[in-house]
Amino acid sequence: MVPRQMSLISRDKAHVWHPYSSMTNPSELYGVEKAEGVRLYLTNKKILIDGMSSWWCAVHGYNHPRLNEAIKRQMTKMAHVMFGGLTHEPAVELAEKLIKLSPSDLQSVFFADSGSVSIEAAMKMAMQYWKSKGVLNKSKFLSFYTGYHGDTFHAMSICDPLNGMHKFFSDSLPKQYFVSTPDKNFGEKCNSSDFEEIKKVLSKHSSEIAALIIEPVVQGAGGMNFYSEDYLKSIRELCDRYEVLFIADEIATGFGRTGRFFACEYADVCPDIMAIGKAMTGGYMTLAAVLTTTEISHSIANSKPGIFMHGPTYMANPLACSVASESIDLLLDTDWHMNVKRIENGLRKGLSAAMMYPYVSDVRILGAIGVVELVKPVDMVKVQPMFVKRGVWVRPFGKLVYLMPPFVTNDDDLAYLCSSIVDVIANLKEDGNQMIPN
Repeated sequence: MVPRQMSLISRDKAHVWHPYSSMTNPSELYGVEKAEGVRLYLTNKKILIDGMSSWWCAVHGYNHPRLNEAIKRQMTKMAHVMFGGLTHEPAVELAEKLIKLSPSDLQSVFFADSGSVSIEAAMKMAMQYWKSKGVLNKSKFLSFYTGYHGDTFHAMSICDPLNGMHKFFSDSLPKQYFVSTPDKNFGEKCNSSDFEEIKKVLSKHSSEIAALIIEPVVQGAGGMNFYSEDYLKSIRELCDRYEVLFIADEIATGFGRTGRFFACEYADVCPDIMAIGKAMTGGYMTLAAVLTTTEISHSIANSKPGIFMHGPTYMANPLACSVASESIDLLLDTDWHMNVKRIENGLRKGLSAAMMYPYVSDVRILGAIGVVELVKPVDMVKVQPMFVKRGVWVRPFGKLVYLMPPFVTNDDDLAYLCSSIVDVIANLKEDGNQMIPN
């Protein structure tokens, strides 16, 4: 038992295991007392401007009165009820909104607990669909290097197997098929040579591939790569030609982050299955969903066992559905498209100065995403405190120092976030295989 009079950080270190962190040698930890707008108020009285949207989900910032009220209204009715055999207004209303906003062929909504779980459900859905059609050997997946789709077991198997964060588990994971990352930049046109590799894999292995999965336009945690929207059009055509389902992982890109409500809209394509999450609840509660076509949902329903074999305990939690519905309304009630464009312009203006440093290999911007890529990985244990000292919350990973700020970030705060990144980068140096403070 740790005495209450000990500091929050000491009590935390005694028992709490954080993501991607060591229990015995953790990186520096910062206690948060409250969060409001785009600011995190630390227990040590320091205030940080948030540039991460709490891993990309808090698009409206923190402590928003409309989202708070949505939670309160629902709490007086019911916090949770099982979704097996029961339904409720928040889930149905949210499903209707998602269908209205999504590509037109997507007509069925399956709720899940988190992004990773929605990917697991999407993969199971694809496999069960083919079995419902009497095609029994389609159980593999085609994915892309530098892609990332979550930390749960099957989701790990479709993340980058070479440089991703799950290599430790490679001996236990199902073996999937991978092709090279699309190398045409966003806005560039593709040509036939860009698809030679994927055509070769599909022509040889399509009989065993249930689905292709990709993050549309932006590969997130695998490397923040922005690739040609033209690539998605050909992917859709190839999936149709080789009878492979197309799964779009819109968990990070959905709800306006790239400048379109869903990134698939850049190519005007509709996937067979689409996974969404993160920003759906505005960062208030964990919730995700898998949207699919009537062909898939009805095929599964019309064959043995006649049901989709997946059912999370907290599926369609009423509190989460209520706040997600309000978050979507809040987004649509604002000129979110112009707001994201404003942030894009601010990121472009503010981060361009980083290119003057020889150890910066690229600066790229799309929507409310700004990325500075270095030539070597950042020593995060040493570099993270440099941002906190400047009063911003920026959490680099690998070679990337990036911003995904809340959409409510004003121009002054955005400029300060950008200048803080450039300032920190100016004070780094190469040390062996990493970047450390000067």
